[in-house]
Amino acid sequence: MATMADQPRTAGSYSYGNPYGTTYETNTNINNPPTRQIVKFITAATIGITLLLLSGLILTGTVIGLIIATPLLVIFSPILVPAAIVLFLVASGFLFSGGCGVAAIAALSWIYNYVSGNQPAGSDTLDYAKGYLADKAKDVKERAKDYGSYAQGRLQEATQGTY
Repeated sequence: MATMADQPRTAGSYSYGNPYGTTYETNTNINNPPTRQIVKFITAATIGITLLLLSGLILTGTVIGLIIATPLLVIFSPILVPAAIVLFLVASGFLFSGGCGVAAIAALSWIYNYVSGNQPAGSDTLDYAKGYLADKAKDVKERAKDYGSYAQGRLQEATQGTY
């Protein structure tokens, strides 16, 4: 019995597919996937099932441990909670001070390299910003001088007009 998949497709006068029927190779590839794919599937399924079982065992162990430890945590919580807070504050203080020390050493090293003329990373940007600020300061100084002379002229006009 021929199915629609076995029939060649036609569109107008063009024919798609094998007009002489399917060959033996095509039938065996459709019905029998290569052994490599089967091995890949079995390997993936085995690993997946194993990991799923391990995660279930770990979840079960965690719940059992929590059930056993809960009474101890409730009994010792007046001691454990403040101790945990103190340990957290001490650890964060040490980490923060260490980070500030590393940042200070890095900044001092960069400054030393910049002053000694070694051109550390970012020194060209610093030089550009320094020049840009000097130009802007010069512009502000000139504008202030112009505005001062303008205001002085207006003041003289105002005082001459009152006499």
